[in-house]
Amino acid sequence: NSYSAIIDGNVTTILTALVLAYFGLGPIKGFAVVLIIGILCSLFTAVLLSRLMIDWWTTTRGKTMRFWNGFSQNVMANVNIDWMKYRKYGYMFSGALLLLSIGSFFVRGFDLSVDFKGGYSYNVQFEEGVNITAQQLRDDLTTTFGSTPVVKVVDTENTFNITTEYLVDDTGDDVQERVTAKLHEGINGIIGGNLNYDQFKQTESPGTHITSSSRVGPTVADDIRDSSFYAGTFALLVIFLYLAIRFSQWKFSLGAVVALLHDAIITVGMFSLLYNLMPFSMEIDQAFVAAILTVIGYSVNDTVIVFDRIREFSSIYAGRPKKEVFNLAINNTLSRTIITSGTTLIVVIVLLVFGGATLKGFAFALMVGIFFGTYSSVFVASALVVDLISDLKGKTEVKKKTFSKAATKA
Repeated sequence: NSYSAIIDGNVTTILTALVLAYFGLGPIKGFAVVLIIGILCSLFTAVLLSRLMIDWWTTTRGKTMRFWNGFSQNVMANVNIDWMKYRKYGYMFSGALLLLSIGSFFVRGFDLSVDFKGGYSYNVQFEEGVNITAQQLRDDLTTTFGSTPVVKVVDTENTFNITTEYLVDDTGDDVQERVTAKLHEGINGIIGGNLNYDQFKQTESPGTHITSSSRVGPTVADDIRDSSFYAGTFALLVIFLYLAIRFSQWKFSLGAVVALLHDAIITVGMFSLLYNLMPFSMEIDQAFVAAILTVIGYSVNDTVIVFDRIREFSSIYAGRPKKEVFNLAINNTLSRTIITSGTTLIVVIVLLVFGGATLKGFAFALMVGIFFGTYSSVFVASALVVDLISDLKGKTEVKKKTFSKAATKA
Protein backbone atom coordinates (compact mmCIF):
# COMPACT_ATOMS: atom_id res chain seq x y z
CA ASN A 1 0.00 0.00 0.00
CA SER A 2 2.98 2.32 0.39
CA TYR A 3 4.33 1.68 -3.11
CA SER A 4 2.95 4.86 -4.70
CA ALA A 5 4.20 7.03 -1.82
CA ILE A 6 7.67 5.45 -2.05
CA ILE A 7 7.84 6.04 -5.82
CA ASP A 8 6.53 9.62 -5.65
CA GLY A 9 8.77 10.61 -2.75
CA ASN A 10 11.95 9.22 -4.31
CA VAL A 11 11.23 10.30 -7.89
CA THR A 12 10.75 13.93 -6.82
CA THR A 13 14.06 13.85 -4.94
CA ILE A 14 15.83 12.25 -7.93
CA LEU A 15 14.38 14.90 -10.24
CA THR A 16 15.82 17.59 -7.97
CA ALA A 17 19.20 15.82 -7.98
CA LEU A 18 19.13 15.54 -11.80
CA VAL A 19 18.51 19.28 -12.11
CA LEU A 20 21.38 19.87 -9.68
CA ALA A 21 23.66 17.57 -11.72
CA TYR A 22 22.78 19.36 -14.96
CA PHE A 23 23.19 22.94 -13.74
CA GLY A 24 25.73 22.41 -10.97
CA LEU A 25 29.43 23.20 -11.38
CA GLY A 26 32.47 21.45 -9.94
CA PRO A 27 31.88 19.67 -6.62
CA ILE A 28 28.13 20.33 -6.79
CA LYS A 29 27.82 18.07 -9.82
CA GLY A 30 29.65 15.35 -7.90
CA PHE A 31 27.38 15.87 -4.90
CA ALA A 32 24.32 15.44 -7.15
CA VAL A 33 25.67 12.20 -8.65
CA VAL A 34 26.35 10.76 -5.18
CA LEU A 35 22.84 11.85 -4.07
CA ILE A 36 21.24 10.02 -7.03
CA ILE A 37 23.27 6.87 -6.35
CA GLY A 38 22.31 7.05 -2.65
CA ILE A 39 18.60 7.41 -3.44
CA LEU A 40 18.65 4.45 -5.87
CA CYS A 41 20.55 2.28 -3.39
CA SER A 42 18.18 3.27 -0.58
CA LEU A 43 15.16 2.50 -2.77
CA PHE A 44 16.64 -0.89 -3.70
CA THR A 45 17.33 -1.87 -0.10
CA ALA A 46 14.02 -0.56 1.28
CA VAL A 47 11.78 -2.18 -1.34
CA LEU A 48 13.61 -5.38 -2.25
CA LEU A 49 16.16 -6.41 0.39
CA SER A 50 13.96 -5.57 3.40
CA ARG A 51 11.10 -7.52 1.82
CA LEU A 52 13.34 -10.53 1.15
CA MET A 53 14.63 -10.51 4.73
CA ILE A 54 11.12 -10.33 6.18
CA ASP A 55 9.85 -13.11 3.88
CA TRP A 56 12.83 -15.29 4.80
CA TRP A 57 12.24 -14.73 8.51
CA THR A 58 8.46 -15.25 8.47
CA THR A 59 8.05 -17.83 5.65
CA THR A 60 11.29 -19.86 5.45
CA ARG A 61 12.09 -19.78 9.17
CA GLY A 62 8.44 -19.76 10.23
CA LYS A 63 9.05 -17.01 12.78
CA THR A 64 6.73 -14.17 13.77
CA MET A 65 7.59 -10.51 13.56
CA ARG A 66 6.22 -7.38 15.13
CA PHE A 67 7.12 -3.75 14.59
CA TRP A 68 6.65 -2.31 18.04
CA ASN A 69 7.51 -2.75 21.70
CA GLY A 70 5.03 -2.75 24.54
CA PHE A 71 5.54 0.94 25.32
CA SER A 72 5.35 2.02 21.67
CA GLN A 73 2.50 -0.14 20.38
CA ASN A 74 -0.20 2.48 20.79
CA VAL A 75 1.90 5.65 20.61
CA MET A 76 0.17 8.07 18.21
CA ALA A 77 -2.24 5.30 17.23
CA ASN A 78 -5.32 7.39 17.95
CA VAL A 79 -4.12 10.92 17.28
CA ASN A 80 -7.04 13.23 16.57
CA ILE A 81 -5.74 16.78 16.06
CA ASP A 82 -7.70 19.30 14.03
CA TRP A 83 -4.68 20.62 12.10
CA MET A 84 -6.72 22.58 9.60
CA LYS A 85 -8.35 24.53 12.42
CA TYR A 86 -4.97 26.14 13.15
CA ARG A 87 -3.90 26.77 9.55
CA LYS A 88 -4.53 30.55 9.80
CA TYR A 89 -2.09 30.73 12.70
CA GLY A 90 0.34 28.85 10.48
CA TYR A 91 -0.19 31.43 7.73
CA MET A 92 0.55 34.25 10.17
CA PHE A 93 3.66 32.55 11.55
CA SER A 94 4.99 31.74 8.07
CA GLY A 95 4.12 35.22 6.79
CA ALA A 96 6.05 36.84 9.64
CA LEU A 97 9.12 34.65 8.99
CA LEU A 98 8.97 35.33 5.25
CA LEU A 99 8.77 39.09 5.79
CA LEU A 100 11.63 38.94 8.28
CA SER A 101 13.73 36.86 5.86
CA ILE A 102 13.05 39.03 2.80
CA GLY A 103 13.65 42.20 4.84
CA SER A 104 17.01 40.81 5.96
CA PHE A 105 17.96 40.14 2.32
CA PHE A 106 17.83 43.89 1.68
CA VAL A 107 19.04 45.18 5.08
CA ARG A 108 21.79 42.74 6.10
CA GLY A 109 22.47 41.02 2.80
CA PHE A 110 24.56 37.83 2.72
CA ASP A 111 28.00 36.61 3.62
CA LEU A 112 28.90 35.68 0.04
CA SER A 113 31.80 33.31 -0.39
CA VAL A 114 34.49 33.59 -3.00
CA ASP A 115 32.34 31.26 -5.14
CA PHE A 116 29.78 34.02 -5.68
CA LYS A 117 31.81 37.22 -5.70
CA GLY A 118 35.18 36.09 -7.01
CA GLY A 119 38.55 36.52 -5.36
CA TYR A 120 41.22 34.58 -3.49
CA SER A 121 40.64 32.53 -0.37
CA TYR A 122 43.40 31.32 1.99
CA ASN A 123 43.38 29.31 5.18
CA VAL A 124 46.42 30.47 7.17
CA GLN A 125 47.59 28.62 10.28
CA PHE A 126 49.82 30.52 12.70
CA GLU A 127 52.50 28.83 14.76
CA GLU A 128 52.06 28.36 18.47
CA GLY A 129 52.79 31.44 20.49
CA VAL A 130 51.48 33.89 17.90
CA ASN A 131 48.59 35.69 19.55
CA ILE A 132 46.51 37.41 16.91
CA THR A 133 42.82 38.21 16.45
CA ALA A 134 40.63 38.28 13.36
CA GLN A 135 40.05 42.01 13.81
CA GLN A 136 43.79 42.70 13.97
CA LEU A 137 44.35 40.67 10.81
CA ARG A 138 41.48 42.48 9.06
CA ASP A 139 42.75 45.94 9.99
CA ASP A 140 46.39 45.33 9.05
CA LEU A 141 45.63 43.48 5.79
CA THR A 142 43.28 46.28 4.73
CA THR A 143 46.34 48.54 4.51
CA THR A 144 48.29 45.88 2.61
CA PHE A 145 45.59 44.99 0.05
CA GLY A 146 44.06 48.44 -0.28
CA SER A 147 40.61 47.01 0.47
CA THR A 148 39.06 45.23 3.44
CA PRO A 149 39.42 41.42 3.28
CA VAL A 150 37.00 38.99 4.90
CA VAL A 151 38.74 37.35 7.87
CA LYS A 152 37.12 34.51 9.80
CA VAL A 153 38.25 32.20 12.55
CA VAL A 154 38.40 28.55 11.48
CA ASP A 155 37.63 26.00 14.17
CA THR A 156 41.15 24.54 13.83
CA GLU A 157 43.30 26.16 16.53
CA ASN A 158 44.96 29.45 15.53
CA THR A 159 43.75 29.21 11.89
CA PHE A 160 42.06 31.98 9.93
CA ASN A 161 40.29 32.10 6.58
CA ILE A 162 41.27 35.21 4.61
CA THR A 163 39.34 36.16 1.47
CA THR A 164 40.37 39.12 -0.67
CA GLU A 165 39.35 40.66 -4.00
CA TYR A 166 42.89 41.95 -4.55
CA LEU A 167 43.83 41.60 -8.29
CA VAL A 168 40.65 39.57 -8.93
CA ASP A 169 40.32 41.10 -12.41
CA ASP A 170 43.96 40.50 -13.32
CA THR A 171 44.41 37.66 -15.83
CA GLY A 172 48.19 37.34 -15.68
CA ASP A 173 49.85 33.93 -15.29
CA ASP A 174 51.58 34.88 -12.04
CA VAL A 175 48.65 36.70 -10.44
CA GLN A 176 48.09 34.11 -7.69
CA GLU A 177 51.79 34.24 -6.78
CA ARG A 178 51.54 38.03 -6.54
CA VAL A 179 48.46 37.86 -4.30
CA THR A 180 50.17 35.27 -2.09
CA ALA A 181 53.26 37.46 -1.92
CA LYS A 182 51.10 40.42 -0.86
CA LEU A 183 49.44 38.29 1.82
CA HIS A 184 52.90 37.21 3.01
CA GLU A 185 53.99 40.82 3.14
CA GLY A 186 50.98 41.80 5.26
CA ILE A 187 51.30 38.90 7.69
CA ASN A 188 55.06 39.40 7.96
CA GLY A 189 54.41 42.96 9.09
CA ILE A 190 51.96 41.77 11.72
CA ILE A 191 54.14 39.11 13.35
CA GLY A 192 57.42 41.04 13.17
CA GLY A 193 59.02 40.13 9.85
CA ASN A 194 60.42 36.67 10.75
CA LEU A 195 58.29 34.67 8.30
CA ASN A 196 60.04 32.88 5.39
CA TYR A 197 58.07 33.20 2.13
CA ASP A 198 59.01 29.76 0.76
CA GLN A 199 57.91 28.05 3.96
CA PHE A 200 54.78 30.20 4.09
CA LYS A 201 53.67 28.85 0.67
CA GLN A 202 54.35 25.21 1.55
CA THR A 203 51.35 23.63 3.29
CA GLU A 204 53.50 20.81 4.68
CA SER A 205 56.06 23.09 6.31
CA PRO A 206 56.04 23.70 10.07
CA GLY A 207 55.14 27.04 11.62
CA THR A 208 52.95 29.69 10.04
CA HIS A 209 51.78 28.51 6.62
CA ILE A 210 48.89 28.33 4.13
CA THR A 211 46.90 25.13 4.69
CA SER A 212 44.65 25.65 1.62
CA SER A 213 43.94 28.22 -1.06
CA SER A 214 41.49 28.75 -3.93
CA ARG A 215 40.80 31.29 -6.65
CA VAL A 216 37.51 32.10 -8.38
CA GLY A 217 37.51 34.68 -11.16
CA PRO A 218 34.62 37.13 -11.60
CA THR A 219 33.38 35.33 -14.73
CA VAL A 220 33.30 31.96 -12.94
CA ALA A 221 31.51 33.58 -9.98
CA ASP A 222 28.83 34.90 -12.36
CA ASP A 223 28.48 31.43 -13.90
CA ILE A 224 28.04 29.87 -10.45
CA ARG A 225 25.37 32.46 -9.53
CA ASP A 226 23.49 31.87 -12.78
CA SER A 227 23.67 28.08 -12.50
CA SER A 228 22.40 28.22 -8.90
CA PHE A 229 19.43 30.35 -9.96
CA TYR A 230 18.58 28.06 -12.87
CA ALA A 231 18.95 24.94 -10.71
CA GLY A 232 16.47 26.24 -8.12
CA THR A 233 13.98 27.52 -10.70
CA PHE A 234 13.96 24.38 -12.84
CA ALA A 235 13.81 22.10 -9.78
CA LEU A 236 10.58 23.80 -8.68
CA LEU A 237 9.15 23.69 -12.23
CA VAL A 238 9.93 19.98 -12.70
CA ILE A 239 8.39 19.12 -9.32
CA PHE A 240 5.26 21.17 -10.15
CA LEU A 241 4.78 19.32 -13.46
CA TYR A 242 5.41 15.88 -11.96
CA LEU A 243 2.96 16.37 -9.10
CA ALA A 244 0.36 17.85 -11.47
CA ILE A 245 0.57 14.65 -13.53
CA ARG A 246 0.61 12.27 -10.56
CA PHE A 247 -2.22 13.89 -8.61
CA SER A 248 -4.19 15.10 -11.65
CA GLN A 249 -4.86 18.41 -9.86
CA TRP A 250 -2.81 21.59 -10.17
CA LYS A 251 -3.91 22.62 -6.66
CA PHE A 252 -1.71 19.91 -5.12
CA SER A 253 1.23 20.98 -7.29
CA LEU A 254 0.77 24.63 -6.35
CA GLY A 255 0.54 23.80 -2.64
CA ALA A 256 3.75 21.74 -2.79
CA VAL A 257 5.72 24.35 -4.75
CA VAL A 258 4.59 27.21 -2.47
CA ALA A 259 5.71 25.11 0.51
CA LEU A 260 9.09 24.51 -1.14
CA LEU A 261 9.56 28.22 -1.82
CA HIS A 262 8.56 28.89 1.80
CA ASP A 263 11.22 26.46 3.09
CA ALA A 264 13.95 27.76 0.76
CA ILE A 265 13.32 31.46 1.53
CA ILE A 266 13.27 30.90 5.30
CA THR A 267 16.45 28.78 5.19
CA VAL A 268 18.24 31.45 3.14
CA GLY A 269 16.78 34.08 5.49
CA MET A 270 18.32 32.37 8.52
CA PHE A 271 21.73 32.64 6.86
CA SER A 272 21.15 36.33 6.19
CA LEU A 273 19.92 37.02 9.74
CA LEU A 274 22.48 34.99 11.65
CA TYR A 275 25.80 35.36 9.85
CA ASN A 276 28.48 36.88 12.11
CA LEU A 277 26.30 35.84 15.07
CA MET A 278 26.89 32.08 14.97
CA PRO A 279 30.16 30.44 16.06
CA PHE A 280 30.76 28.99 12.57
CA SER A 281 30.88 30.24 8.98
CA MET A 282 27.51 30.91 7.31
CA GLU A 283 28.79 31.73 3.86
CA ILE A 284 26.59 31.45 0.80
CA ASP A 285 28.70 29.07 -1.27
CA GLN A 286 28.23 26.06 -3.57
CA ALA A 287 27.75 23.73 -0.60
CA PHE A 288 24.91 25.97 0.57
CA VAL A 289 23.23 25.71 -2.86
CA ALA A 290 23.49 21.91 -2.57
CA ALA A 291 21.94 22.12 0.90
CA ILE A 292 19.00 24.23 -0.36
CA LEU A 293 18.23 21.80 -3.18
CA THR A 294 18.56 18.88 -0.76
CA VAL A 295 16.06 20.65 1.51
CA ILE A 296 13.71 21.04 -1.48
CA GLY A 297 14.00 17.31 -2.18
CA TYR A 298 13.41 16.40 1.46
CA SER A 299 10.50 18.80 1.85
CA VAL A 300 8.69 17.58 -1.25
CA ASN A 301 9.24 13.99 -0.11
CA ASP A 302 7.44 14.67 3.17
CA THR A 303 4.69 16.66 1.41
CA VAL A 304 4.12 13.89 -1.13
CA ILE A 305 3.69 11.32 1.66
CA VAL A 306 0.91 13.44 3.19
CA PHE A 307 -0.67 14.16 -0.21
CA ASP A 308 -0.62 10.48 -1.12
CA ARG A 309 -2.56 9.61 2.02
CA ILE A 310 -4.98 12.49 1.32
CA ARG A 311 -5.59 11.06 -2.16
CA GLU A 312 -6.20 7.61 -0.69
CA PHE A 313 -8.58 8.88 2.02
CA SER A 314 -10.43 11.12 -0.44
CA SER A 315 -11.61 7.94 -2.21
CA ILE A 316 -12.38 6.02 0.98
CA TYR A 317 -14.22 8.90 2.70
CA ALA A 318 -15.67 10.57 -0.38
CA GLY A 319 -18.71 11.94 1.48
CA ARG A 320 -16.82 13.62 4.32
CA PRO A 321 -15.79 17.31 4.39
CA LYS A 322 -12.38 18.01 2.87
CA LYS A 323 -10.96 19.47 6.08
CA GLU A 324 -11.85 16.28 7.96
CA VAL A 325 -10.23 14.09 5.30
CA PHE A 326 -7.04 16.20 5.39
CA ASN A 327 -6.89 15.97 9.19
CA LEU A 328 -7.31 12.19 9.03
CA ALA A 329 -4.49 11.89 6.50
CA ILE A 330 -2.11 14.11 8.48
CA ASN A 331 -2.86 12.31 11.76
CA ASN A 332 -2.40 8.96 10.02
CA THR A 333 1.07 9.89 8.71
CA LEU A 334 2.17 11.74 11.86
CA SER A 335 4.17 8.88 13.37
CA ARG A 336 5.97 8.29 10.07
CA THR A 337 6.77 12.00 9.78
CA ILE A 338 8.15 12.26 13.32
CA ILE A 339 10.28 9.12 12.98
CA THR A 340 11.70 10.13 9.59
CA SER A 341 12.35 13.76 10.50
CA GLY A 342 13.66 12.82 13.94
CA THR A 343 16.19 10.27 12.72
CA THR A 344 17.36 12.62 9.96
CA LEU A 345 17.75 15.50 12.42
CA ILE A 346 19.85 13.31 14.71
CA VAL A 347 22.33 12.68 11.90
CA VAL A 348 22.39 16.36 10.88
CA ILE A 349 22.89 17.54 14.49
CA VAL A 350 25.81 15.12 14.90
CA LEU A 351 27.27 16.55 11.68
CA LEU A 352 26.74 20.09 12.98
CA VAL A 353 28.39 19.38 16.33
CA PHE A 354 31.29 17.15 15.25
CA GLY A 355 31.74 18.11 11.59
CA GLY A 356 34.56 20.26 10.31
CA ALA A 357 34.33 23.99 9.67
CA THR A 358 33.34 23.51 6.03
CA LEU A 359 30.43 21.23 6.99
CA LYS A 360 28.82 23.19 9.81
CA GLY A 361 27.05 25.73 7.58
CA PHE A 362 25.84 22.92 5.32
CA ALA A 363 24.52 20.97 8.33
CA PHE A 364 22.81 24.05 9.79
CA ALA A 365 21.02 24.70 6.48
CA LEU A 366 19.82 21.09 6.43
CA MET A 367 18.65 21.28 10.04
CA VAL A 368 16.60 24.44 9.43
CA GLY A 369 15.27 23.08 6.13
CA ILE A 370 14.19 19.73 7.59
CA PHE A 371 12.37 21.41 10.48
CA PHE A 372 10.47 23.84 8.26
CA GLY A 373 9.99 21.21 5.56
CA THR A 374 8.13 19.05 8.06
CA TYR A 375 6.14 22.03 9.33
CA SER A 376 5.25 23.30 5.84
CA SER A 377 3.86 19.96 4.63
CA VAL A 378 1.00 20.50 7.10
CA PHE A 379 0.59 24.24 7.65
CA VAL A 380 1.49 25.47 4.16
CA ALA A 381 1.06 22.77 1.52
CA SER A 382 -1.97 20.92 2.95
CA ALA A 383 -3.57 24.09 4.33
CA LEU A 384 -3.26 25.87 0.99
CA VAL A 385 -4.80 22.94 -0.91
CA VAL A 386 -7.74 22.85 1.52
CA ASP A 387 -8.40 26.56 0.99
CA LEU A 388 -8.03 26.27 -2.78
CA ILE A 389 -10.46 23.36 -2.96
CA SER A 390 -12.96 25.04 -0.62
CA ASP A 391 -12.74 28.38 -2.44
CA LEU A 392 -13.10 26.87 -5.90
CA LYS A 393 -15.92 24.62 -4.75
CA GLY A 394 -17.72 27.61 -3.23
CA LYS A 395 -17.40 29.62 -6.43
CA THR A 396 -18.70 26.69 -8.46
CA GLU A 397 -21.73 26.31 -6.20
CA VAL A 398 -22.46 30.06 -6.45
CA LYS A 399 -22.31 29.88 -10.25
CA LYS A 400 -24.65 26.87 -10.29
CA LYS A 401 -27.20 28.66 -8.06
CA THR A 402 -27.03 31.82 -10.19
CA PHE A 403 -27.51 29.76 -13.35
CA SER A 404 -30.44 27.86 -11.75
CA LYS A 405 -32.21 31.08 -10.71
CA ALA A 406 -31.72 32.57 -14.15
CA ALA A 407 -33.12 29.45 -15.78
CA THR A 408 -36.15 29.47 -13.46
CA LYS A 409 -36.95 33.11 -14.27
CA ALA A 410 -36.59 32.39 -17.97
